[in-house]
Amino acid sequence: MEITFRLNGEDVTATTEDPTTTLLDWLRARGLTGTKEGCNEGDCGACSVVVTGRDGTAKTLNACILFLPQLQGRAVRTVEGIAAPDGTLHPVQQAMIDRHGSQCGFCTPGFITTMAAAHARGHTDHADQIAGNLCRCTGYAPILRAARDVEGAPVPAHMIETPPEVPATSPPRAPRPLADHGARGPGPDNATAFTPVSGDDLAGWYLENPDATLVAGATDVGLWVTKQFRDLGTVAFLNRCDDLRAVTEAGSALAVGAMCDMETLRHAIAPHHPSFAEMLRRYGSVQVRNAATLGGNIANGSPIGDSPPPLIALGAVLHLRRGDDRREMPLEAYFLDYGKQDRRPGEFVERITIPIGGPVLHVHKLSKRFDQDISAVCGAFVLPIADGVIRDARIAFGGMAGIPKRATAVEAALAGRPLDETTVAAAVKSFGKDFTPLDDMRASATYRLAAAEGMLWRTFHEMTGVSASVLEVRP
Repeated sequence: MEITFRLNGEDVTATTEDPTTTLLDWLRARGLTGTKEGCNEGDCGACSVVVTGRDGTAKTLNACILFLPQLQGRAVRTVEGIAAPDGTLHPVQQAMIDRHGSQCGFCTPGFITTMAAAHARGHTDHADQIAGNLCRCTGYAPILRAARDVEGAPVPAHMIETPPEVPATSPPRAPRPLADHGARGPGPDNATAFTPVSGDDLAGWYLENPDATLVAGATDVGLWVTKQFRDLGTVAFLNRCDDLRAVTEAGSALAVGAMCDMETLRHAIAPHHPSFAEMLRRYGSVQVRNAATLGGNIANGSPIGDSPPPLIALGAVLHLRRGDDRREMPLEAYFLDYGKQDRRPGEFVERITIPIGGPVLHVHKLSKRFDQDISAVCGAFVLPIADGVIRDARIAFGGMAGIPKRATAVEAALAGRPLDETTVAAAVKSFGKDFTPLDDMRASATYRLAAAEGMLWRTFHEMTGVSASVLEVRP
C-alpha cells in the first residue's frame, strides 16, 4: 500500500504492507526520533505532530494513534521541521528557550508542535491548547509564558503548507494480502485496506464487506492496535470522505456529518448550545478532538461516550445508511444494550440531526481530572417551562447504565410541577428507579447516584439564576 504526503516540506511516498502502521512507528524507523512514544494511546502528547489538510488548516494530532493511510494527501511537520529551512528557530522554539520551558526535554518536542499549530491558527486559549501535552517538570507556567510571548509573531512562511495533490480516486477493491503484523501476529490472507472518497463509495464497499472495521479518527480503534495488539483485518479509512464532514444549518436543526471532528462540532454547536460546547472543551485534548468524530463516538456504543447524553436530551435524530437504503431513528433508540446497537451488517452512521433554537440545554461532566478525562457521569437536562410548570422534560445520562439512557422516572416526577426546591427534592428520589450503576475504578454506584442528584440540583440553580460553576471559588 502506498501513501503519499508531504513531510517537513518534501513529498514522500510511504510503502507499507500493514495499513495499521502508525505514523509514530514509521517516523522513528525513518530516524525522526524527535517524535516520542510516551503513553502510546493519545494521552500524553509527546508524539504530537502538525498535520495540514487539503483546506490548508494546520492541526495538531497524536502520531501514536494516527495510521499512515490517514495521511494520504496531507502535510506533516514533526519537531525536526518546525524551524525554517535555513535553521532559523520558530518563534515558539525561541520563546521556550527564553522562558526556560524545557527541563528533562522528553515532552518538549510535542509541546513545540502543538504550540506551533496553535500559533499558525491564531489560537490564544493556551491552557486549552496544551491540555493534551503532559509535562512533569516545569509546572506549565514557563510554557504558558512562552505561548503568550509569541501571540503577535507572524507565522513563518514554511509553516503555511500546501499538501500534495493526490487524485481523489478509490483504490482497487480487490483483496490485497498484508504482511505479518509483528507482535500482533500474522494478518489474514484476505485482508484489504480501502480508502473511500465519498459516502457513496463507502456504502457500496461496506455492503460487500460488512465485517470490515471502519476507521474514522482512530482515537478509539487506534488503541485496539497499540494497546490490545489486535489485528484489524479488513479496514476502510474514511478520512477522504469529505461529504461526510459537512455541518449545515437548516431551520431549527443542525445536520452534522458523521465524520465531523469534535473540535469542529464544538465551534459549530457553541452559538446554539453553549453548555454542550463547554463540555466538548473537556472532551479529550485538542489532539483528540481534532481526530475524534461524532459518528465514531456514537457508533461504538460506549456507555460513557460524552456526546450521546446531550444529543438524546435534545431529541437528536440518527441517520443510518446501508448501500442505497437509508433510515432514521431517535438517537436513544440506537442503543439497545451494552455492546449492542441497532445497526445492521454493512450499515453505517451517515449524519446526525441536532435540534437548535429550542429550550436551554444544560450539560454536566464529572471526571477525576477536569481536562482530558473519561467521565464517571455525564448528565444532560432540557427542562422547558410553560405556564410556570415543567413540560416535556428530557434528561439523559452516560456512565449510569450499560448504555446512554434517559431518566424517565425523574422526568415523570418533574412533569407538570413548578421548578422549585420542593419539586427537585422530590424528583431526585427517582434516580434509583431509573438507574442501577456499576461500581468501578472511576466511581462507586452510590457516588454515581449522588452525582446525578447533584447535577439536577445544579441545573435547577442555573435555571433560577444562581451561579453553579465548578470553576468558581466563593467564600
